[in-house]
Amino acid sequence: MLTVTALARECGTTPHTVRYYSRLGLLRERRHPDNEYRLFDQAEEARLRFILQARELGYSLKEIRAILEDADRGDSPCPRVRRILQEHIETNRQRIAALMRLQARMEAALETWAGLPDGVPDGHSVCHLIESFETEDDDQSTLPNHPTERRTSWMS
Repeated sequence: MLTVTALARECGTTPHTVRYYSRLGLLRERRHPDNEYRLFDQAEEARLRFILQARELGYSLKEIRAILEDADRGDSPCPRVRRILQEHIETNRQRIAALMRLQARMEAALETWAGLPDGVPDGHSVCHLIESFETEDDDQSTLPNHPTERRTSWMS
């Protein structure tokens, strides 16, 4: 049986992580009868290694919980694992494409601004550089975690 610290050391993580996963019910602990220390057997060590590997592949703790529940019921979690990973791959492709568009806009803005003078806020303008910059792709809703508000120009 391993203590929290020993399990963490064996798996290359922190005691805090072990305690957190235990609180979430992802790890099943036993308590030492004399001192109430949390104890984990080899099966829980393997389970923690699985959780850490799944996290490295981008699975959320909610997804990992569902995968573990499938396994605990004796059902193959592999179909779920494949489906979730395919969804993550598609989401990542969309994010990468959005970030590439953002990078191109940022580079275009910096190039455009290179020869422009600095401005001073005048009550109608905060920074004329940003306010005057327009792009062909003016739809920000494609950016991950970005408000869907459209840009407005204060300078006409």
